[in-house]
Amino acid sequence: MEENRIISALSDEEHERFRQKVIAFVEEHVRPQAKELESKEMFPRDIIREMGKHRWMGIPIPEKYGGAGLDNLSYIIAVEEFSRASGSVGITLAAHTSLVVWPIYTHGSEAQKQKYLPTLSSGEHIGSFGLTENNAGSDAGATETMAVYDNGHYVVNGNKRFITNGTYADTIIFTASHDRSKKIHGISAFIVEKGTPGFSPVRKEDKLGLRASDTAELLFEDCRIPKENLVGEENDGFKVFMETLDGGRISIGALALGEAQGALDAAIQYVQEHDLKKSQTVQKTIADMTMDVSAARHMIYHAARLKDKKLTVSLEGAVAKCFASEASMRVSSMAMDLMGMEGLTNRYPAEQFFRDAKLNEIGEGTSEIQRIVIARQVLGR
Repeated sequence: MEENRIISALSDEEHERFRQKVIAFVEEHVRPQAKELESKEMFPRDIIREMGKHRWMGIPIPEKYGGAGLDNLSYIIAVEEFSRASGSVGITLAAHTSLVVWPIYTHGSEAQKQKYLPTLSSGEHIGSFGLTENNAGSDAGATETMAVYDNGHYVVNGNKRFITNGTYADTIIFTASHDRSKKIHGISAFIVEKGTPGFSPVRKEDKLGLRASDTAELLFEDCRIPKENLVGEENDGFKVFMETLDGGRISIGALALGEAQGALDAAIQYVQEHDLKKSQTVQKTIADMTMDVSAARHMIYHAARLKDKKLTVSLEGAVAKCFASEASMRVSSMAMDLMGMEGLTNRYPAEQFFRDAKLNEIGEGTSEIQRIVIARQVLGR
């Protein structure tokens, strides 16, 4: 399939060598069981353990904390290639790394880094990020989960919805308010560990796509969190998760890119098997799909490069995520249209990518929110 691939000029030889390692892993461990994982809704725990042997569950984390010690572009390439075979595996990696491993590394105390990062990077433990609530989706400042300080602990009550990896997570970062009247200025971020009394995942969501990815509701009932589990400073939680989401959007863009490339791969396979290459209508469709995939890749790699230079990526991350997520919907839809009725069957993975792609326009900030972020960056508040 690699001959059908447009490799971005933004990716140098070192990154392409890394890509080939990931592709070899995917072909051995992921692609052969991708269809079964989805049909049986099997969380890819065994694949995560294998990834952990390479420290790929902590790709952008320094080796001193158990990570692979690579850059963000390498991480984005990995999310792309895993998602090209399985969106569920891609989003499991993305949520774990961007939303848990990264904020612990950038905002956590030295003790937190030493305690949590080695087991997260090795895949021994899985991470999850609890932000969304019933009444706090796009408006994350409306967080209703409460954390009240009491004698060295925070007593937490509330719930979180649509949390990726929630059922299986060993280490969860979540947000809670100390005073809802202060809105974004009264929110803190915390770590809670699996098995903590008063904390439990209570429901697994039944989803349209990404069915091998775990999405759960988390419940806090008088859950006592030790003070040392506060991430960053008290009342800085909004800042922590906004910076986290800036980078996380690039990873969701990579997820969308991988799914779009996978749909394009499937369409090319179909055209070749059915000898449709001479049809100009088919040629136009393949060309349009290729342009979307290529443009998305350049945007996402550009944003990752900026992040590696430690530059602010609020604008570039939002642009890349919004474009790539919408491109993945266009490309997967075109793939199904090109295949006709065959596209509705699971003989080809186009229908799977089509169902998976919708999440990208919603998760990590909807397309509407991305457009607000973009406009504010360009026009100023």
